[in-house]
Amino acid sequence: MAKSVTQSILVVGGGMSGLTAAVEAAEAGYDVVLVERNPYLGGRVAQLHHYFPKLCPPYCGLEINFRRVKTNSRVRFFTMAEVESISGTEGDFDVRVSLKPRYVNEKCTACGKCAEACSMEIDNPFNYNMDRIKAAFLPHDMAFPLRYVLDPALVKSSEAAKVKEACPYDAIDLEMGVQTLDLKVGAVIWATGWKPYDANKLVNYHSDDYPNVISNVMMERLAAWNGPTQGKIVRPSDGKAPETVAFIQCAGSRDQNHLPFCSGICCLASMKQATYVREQYPNAKIYIFYIDIRATDRLEDFYSKIKADENIVFFKGKVAKIEQDADGNKLILRVENTMTEQLNEIPVDLVVLATGMQPNTSLEPIPTPVPYDDYGFVAAQNAMPGVYAAGCTRTPVGVSESVADGTAAALKAIQSIARR
Repeated sequence: MAKSVTQSILVVGGGMSGLTAAVEAAEAGYDVVLVERNPYLGGRVAQLHHYFPKLCPPYCGLEINFRRVKTNSRVRFFTMAEVESISGTEGDFDVRVSLKPRYVNEKCTACGKCAEACSMEIDNPFNYNMDRIKAAFLPHDMAFPLRYVLDPALVKSSEAAKVKEACPYDAIDLEMGVQTLDLKVGAVIWATGWKPYDANKLVNYHSDDYPNVISNVMMERLAAWNGPTQGKIVRPSDGKAPETVAFIQCAGSRDQNHLPFCSGICCLASMKQATYVREQYPNAKIYIFYIDIRATDRLEDFYSKIKADENIVFFKGKVAKIEQDADGNKLILRVENTMTEQLNEIPVDLVVLATGMQPNTSLEPIPTPVPYDDYGFVAAQNAMPGVYAAGCTRTPVGVSESVADGTAAALKAIQSIARR
């Protein structure tokens, strides 16, 4: 029989699949430890403006899951935490977790006094560095846990003492250091998700040189009320409203030089973002350049609705190159229409690259031997006895599929420790 201490489950990753796995396992009566690298839970979903196809904000679903975590004593969670090592066997794993310092303890009430006293600014990672925030910051308005963070550069600066003195609750600890947490668990669910493919690698698109070439995740933040422009979709170069917007599908995806696979959700994401533009600018013209449109089962209706909009042009062709015109005002897209075999040069004001989903496991593998496929995804949900992959760790999926996958992984983990 396994010892009672090992009748617990470690969930790595606090995005939608990890959150789901954690709360489902806890509500089934098992102790869960949830670790997340970011200073908040919610993952990429917290950075979305709307889901598709209903076009509703994600915070309602996240808030429900946060409440489930908060009210369930069987869930312990740690943010700014990373798993360093996993050893042992199914039912008896030893796990070492590294906890980075937040420099703010549990006494924080999110009053914001520390930010008011701080003059140092840093790039805002939540908005993909499109704006700047104080170095004493709340990760975002709906962050869970609702607690401030001090950037290490601030802690090392001459401002640190002033910021600490501004806190009326003694919540700032400038001496906080890296901590190590050793766990004994029976099963592990790995749900570390994905990152957007680096658009700077797409040299023909010049996303690093042309400020008006952005990625689809950046567009999501531009449209969000808590984004860098408070929800106003404008050109980063000059803050002007775009009259023509191009969405380039498969930007680095289905390409042997970049991501050889289809990420599955990019077509729908671009169509969703086209509605953002149409709502703000009814006269704007939108191009969607595509290889194939992939909108399956119930999502076919959403595609049909978008395609019926006379201001949205679906253009079958892969954009070969993006250049700026002589005065730097317009972006010129060079593309062949594969239906007519005609070469086109199309001027637009803003380009949105539908970059694919690169699994984090392709960059940072699980710290125990498990099989991977050719693209860096974990090769199966049952990665090894007692270790289970969930969500975009094992395949590109949308939010609803991530929820289902997290639930399935929780069931597998429960079965694993229950039979020991």
